[in-house]
Amino acid sequence: MNIILLGYPGSGKGTQAKLLVSNLNYKHLSTGDMFRDEIAKKTQLGEKVKSYINNGKLVPDDVVLEVIESKLKDIGDNVLFDGFPRTIEQAEGLEILMERLNRQIEKVFFFDVDENNVIKRIINRRSCPKCQRIYNLITDPPKNADLCDVCGVKVVERDDDKEEVVTKRMQVYKDLTAPLISYYKSQGIFVQIDASKSVEDVYNQVIKHIN
Repeated sequence: MNIILLGYPGSGKGTQAKLLVSNLNYKHLSTGDMFRDEIAKKTQLGEKVKSYINNGKLVPDDVVLEVIESKLKDIGDNVLFDGFPRTIEQAEGLEILMERLNRQIEKVFFFDVDENNVIKRIINRRSCPKCQRIYNLITDPPKNADLCDVCGVKVVERDDDKEEVVTKRMQVYKDLTAPLISYYKSQGIFVQIDASKSVEDVYNQVIKHIN
């Protein structure tokens, strides 16, 4: 089954994606992760998208779809799209791309959560630059001050997790991504998930629909 996870940045999509990859062998396709990897490697693509991401803007559709297609050609089905598509145009582009590869999207999960809670969650998020472990200063802080429990390296705040950038990302989401809800509802593959619940409860909601 090929699925899409939709929701505000920080709504828990990434956490659920990791569980699905670990438990059901999904291939996690996150444009955010792919772009951050390109930025870290200082590739031409990375430099191109860096200014968009750090200003809370969306990467142009043609660039995103080019990256997606190159990844899809290397993997089979059971793909999990995390944070993509973000616009109607991207959704239509993905649909055309999937048809060309003789595949389809079976389910779209929308992680519904209060906007203010999401902002609070994101601005308190920190990550380990070495092992990529994610922490939250309120709900899941490092045990030893600001050092990673695994590596002992100082955890950092990503540029796109800073409050002024997060606020822009939320507005971009509402303006461009929210219409995807209607788009996928009309296709009969849309599933709304109460993402305010515990990680385990949210996972069980998802699994019920996958099974």
